[in-house]
Amino acid sequence: MTEMMKAVRLHEFGGPEVLRYEGAPRPVAEQGEVLVRVHAASLNPPDLYLRDGYRALPPEWRPSPVFPLILGTDISGIVTAVADGVRAFGVGDEVYGMVRFPHDLMTGSNAYADYVKVPASDLALKPKGIDHVQAAAAPMSLLTTWQFLVELGHNEPNPFQDFHHAPAPLEGKTVLVNGAAGGVGHLMVQVAKWKGARVIAVASGRHEMLLANLGADAFIDYTKQSAETVMRNVDLVIDAVGGSNMERFLNVIKKGGALYLVNPLGFSGHEEAQRRGIIVSTAQVRSNGAQLAKAGRLLDDGTIRVVIDSTFPMAEASAAHGRAGRGSMQGKVVLVNE
Repeated sequence: MTEMMKAVRLHEFGGPEVLRYEGAPRPVAEQGEVLVRVHAASLNPPDLYLRDGYRALPPEWRPSPVFPLILGTDISGIVTAVADGVRAFGVGDEVYGMVRFPHDLMTGSNAYADYVKVPASDLALKPKGIDHVQAAAAPMSLLTTWQFLVELGHNEPNPFQDFHHAPAPLEGKTVLVNGAAGGVGHLMVQVAKWKGARVIAVASGRHEMLLANLGADAFIDYTKQSAETVMRNVDLVIDAVGGSNMERFLNVIKKGGALYLVNPLGFSGHEEAQRRGIIVSTAQVRSNGAQLAKAGRLLDDGTIRVVIDSTFPMAEASAAHGRAGRGSMQGKVVLVNE
């Protein structure tokens, strides 16, 4: 008889209201995998995009899923079973990770559930200095930051450009982070600072104190003034927001500098950047347990921290998606298994 669990499942695309908390078959770990009892799972933009059917993409790029599916990639929990071929983890280990991303980008990675099976290579031991909520909030945002600023960590083709992203040296450089209070942005601020940069944070005014506490050297309230009107000769701009008119940041960057785009879709300034001698680059974040182990040391000793915007019981995933959809978040939204 199939063992059952509770999960947040999607039977159709739509708004937050289509998320159902219901019974689902409990997964079984296969070769190279471990089964994790999920204590917490965080929300990330791809969760919202998939729930909505990736409607922003051209029709030919949209997913053709087999319903029902379970959203979510980022988890923290406890190992309850280990399959053949796994030696790095044992039953009872506290772990965190980003599950099968981008491999299951269009079908869901099954994190919004009581249990999830995870390739051992996607996992790391949870840093002892943080709890499950903080650990679950970290993986996608932290790996995005690490792969942009520290170490790409793979040789997979880049779906956004015809060259591999290469992190630039940051010691003594000036770095501007747009969207600095968001899930990725607030970690970009901290890791850039750890790498020796002078960091300018761009966000709305209500985030100024938080970003100062996270190490930002200067702050620009974008509701009062635009970064491109007050800044010049910056070595690196990291745009963690995306959307329209990303080209405006080219005016901020010195010749030989760089623009890193977390969401590059819609950027049309490549020719202008080339004329100005500016590198424009992006990366597709990928699951990587070894990198989470390295970055986790910074979480463990307090060098960096993950900010939690809000928490919701797993059963209230629709409310959590509603919160994330309203934007203006300070850090991450996390689902908790009670």
